[in-house]
Amino acid sequence: MIELEQLYEARVTAAKPKDVGVTPDGHRRVIDVTGGTFEGPRMKGRVLPGGADFQIVRSDGSAFLDARYTFETDDGALIYVTNSGYRHGAPEVMQRVAEGEDVDPSLYYFRTAFRFETGAEKYDWLNRIIAVGSGHRHPDSVTMRVYEVK
Repeated sequence: MIELEQLYEARVTAAKPKDVGVTPDGHRRVIDVTGGTFEGPRMKGRVLPGGADFQIVRSDGSAFLDARYTFETDDGALIYVTNSGYRHGAPEVMQRVAEGEDVDPSLYYFRTAFRFETGAEKYDWLNRIIAVGSGHRHPDSVTMRVYEVK
């Protein structure tokens, strides 16, 4: 039986997308991570600037998300985070998201799977879990609600 347990909620701030253009894989965009915060029952801290989401917008309008960034916990541990997934919805809804409007997240699909890496003994358990999350795109940030798969 699969159960979900809240891991954290993160607010990740982001720069404006850099448009790499249409490549053989799709329309490539790179969105730099500029900071943010995260907090949950077992961990909290800040999102360090320097990561990015390396998106591919596919011909069907859906976006494949491939984000990589680093957490710094409030007790100084570093955690490397990777998450990949999909964001899609009705064309008119996704157009509103693309234009920077804060669209109700129930109107589109935004789901990702997470993987963590850390050398910090206190957070070693993160190296062996699977986590999933749902997202909400804001004009300058993303809110992610993340759950450990038990």
